[in-house]
Amino acid sequence: MFENLTDKFERAFKVLKGQGQITEINVAETLKEVRRALLDADVSYKTAKEFADRVKEKALGQQVLTAVSPGQLLVKITHDELKALMGGEHSDIQYQGNPGIVLMSGLQGSGKTTFSGKLANYLKTKKGKKVLLVACDIYRPAAIDQLHVVGESIGVEVFSQRENNNAVEIVTRAIEYARNNGFNVVIIDTAGRLAIDEEMMTEIENVQKAVKPTETLFVVDAMTGQDAVNTAKTFHDRLNFDGVVLTKLDGDTRGGAALSIRSEVQKPIKFVGTGEKMDALDVFYPDRMASRILGMGDVVSLVERAQEQFDEEQALRLEKRIKKDQFDFNDFLEQIAQIKKMGSVKDLLGMLPGMGKMKDLDINEDAFKHIEAIIRSMTPKERSNPGLLNGSRKTRIANGSGRSVEEVNRLLKQFDQTRQMMKMLTNKSQMAGMMKQANQMKAMRR
Repeated sequence: MFENLTDKFERAFKVLKGQGQITEINVAETLKEVRRALLDADVSYKTAKEFADRVKEKALGQQVLTAVSPGQLLVKITHDELKALMGGEHSDIQYQGNPGIVLMSGLQGSGKTTFSGKLANYLKTKKGKKVLLVACDIYRPAAIDQLHVVGESIGVEVFSQRENNNAVEIVTRAIEYARNNGFNVVIIDTAGRLAIDEEMMTEIENVQKAVKPTETLFVVDAMTGQDAVNTAKTFHDRLNFDGVVLTKLDGDTRGGAALSIRSEVQKPIKFVGTGEKMDALDVFYPDRMASRILGMGDVVSLVERAQEQFDEEQALRLEKRIKKDQFDFNDFLEQIAQIKKMGSVKDLLGMLPGMGKMKDLDINEDAFKHIEAIIRSMTPKERSNPGLLNGSRKTRIANGSGRSVEEVNRLLKQFDQTRQMMKMLTNKSQMAGMMKQANQMKAMRR
């Protein structure tokens, strides 16, 4: 997401490269490119112009320090303004109550049902809540079936009444059921509606009045661009929603909705969806998104993802095995599984500073599949003892995995290098710890 915008911002800032100072002329030239980049990303002209004007005003009033180049200073100012444009501070979802009630709204096909499942999974796994999903699309039986499938996949109960065509009755009974059965949060998946459909807009207004949700979210497909902003304004006039959810940000989107929707409706973006899987959901942080747009990476989010998959007991067990030179292909498979849980390789690279240019590389997201196929074609004994793999065994493994013998040999070489490197790192860490203890003992003797 935002790859084209990032590239254009980088080109815009090159105008100031080598300049000794910020002047009205070179800033105007740079911001002309910035404004053009925003317009190309489908940001409204009004928002793009106001943004460029604010950056120019702040830039011309700044004194450039000796240690900071004009380009660096303008990047800093642009980062701060992008952050402000997208809401400034992170805004949490409100789900407290007895139970907390989250109401979904949005157009048909915006991804409400999928997001409802993702949010339920997030609240269950990350917040430890008992969640009830409510199927309130009385117009599409398939939508009820879809929500039941989603609920089953994440282990969350779904409340539905297929024979009932009164949305207000369904949600009222669902809330009562939730209270009687100890649910902490109720997520109501409503029917997709057109903003011009007066009857359906009145229906969701009545649902909102009946349940008085702790949070009303407007779910919007980021690929609809500027139309998403216009639709958000119409829905906000009727529902006064609390926050926005951008779905399909992993698709071919220019990102304009994320940059202008906040300034148009004055409501924060709370989540972004980045895939179809139930864990492909990111909490929206304006400062982190601004950093990613400017090619500065998002190390904080990368570390958080790693920590979510980090198992301390497993890490200690792995460290002991490495020290004893017992690291085998079973351990290797576990490490691959943890990396895969963190997300796509391309997405992870995008979180590293300066790695935005990696988008042009042909990164094979299925590379792990080939490795896993080779390892799973080994016998349990071979996985535990890679030294057993002679020529005939390698041929059998290659045939079983559908790969070549050369690929099997390459994996064995990479595995051996990985094992040696991990052993070296563990020994260095151990030596550093011993040195630290020795220094502490010296200090105590003094």
